[in-house]
Amino acid sequence: GQGRRPGHRLGPLLRHGRREQDHPHHRRRCRRGRPGRASPALEHAADQLEASPDDLDLADGRVLVRGAPDRSIGIDRLATLSTEMAGAYPPVFGRGSTAITERAPGTVAHLARVRVDPETGAPRVVGYVAVQDVGCAVNPAGIEDQIHGGVAQGIGWALYEGIVHDEGGRVLTGSLLDYALPSAEKIPPIETIVLEIPSQSGPHGVRGVGEPPVIPVAAAVANAIRDATGARLTELPITPERLHRALAARQPTP
Repeated sequence: GQGRRPGHRLGPLLRHGRREQDHPHHRRRCRRGRPGRASPALEHAADQLEASPDDLDLADGRVLVRGAPDRSIGIDRLATLSTEMAGAYPPVFGRGSTAITERAPGTVAHLARVRVDPETGAPRVVGYVAVQDVGCAVNPAGIEDQIHGGVAQGIGWALYEGIVHDEGGRVLTGSLLDYALPSAEKIPPIETIVLEIPSQSGPHGVRGVGEPPVIPVAAAVANAIRDATGARLTELPITPERLHRALAARQPTP
């Protein structure tokens, strides 16, 4: 049909429809549908062709009546009948479920060193250590780059990136001229320590590398600021204004 990606096949969807099927995957199993009923799309085709769903075949993007190839309807036409305004049939919906039965989690430990300007209250990360268990380092250079990029992105979230509105609700940081991103000079030297404890799941014992280095950065930076100033901040980004408010709100230590 129009707008479909090259190689995108709808045949299996129509054939299996809402009958129950298990789909084995490397780390999960998927189940879809309800037993004993053809897909709604196939039922729509049967109605259009005045035939039983059991007598229909699929070929070249069309639904055909078995033994009568001149009686057919295109899959794109079936989609139109279900989606156009005041269409002949209700939209076709699918339901499915998935269960992840095995995991290969990535484990990280991050340490941030910060400096807070005593006059402006502006925090800055001046050193960073990222330890990550990657299972098996298939591409060591790529892993180090991935960790560096994740830490840089996390520092942006922790200290700089935020949407600011004026009193009327207008966005004041709607372009890269106004939206604060961490430039190269704001990213500290990053030491990476790669551990290789093979996972029991996944090929070659590997573990995910892309997302884990981003997640703990803000917490590590906030904890470092707490250690330096005694102020606990739980809202990002940690701007000088928010740090000043947190310091002012501290209860005096008895």
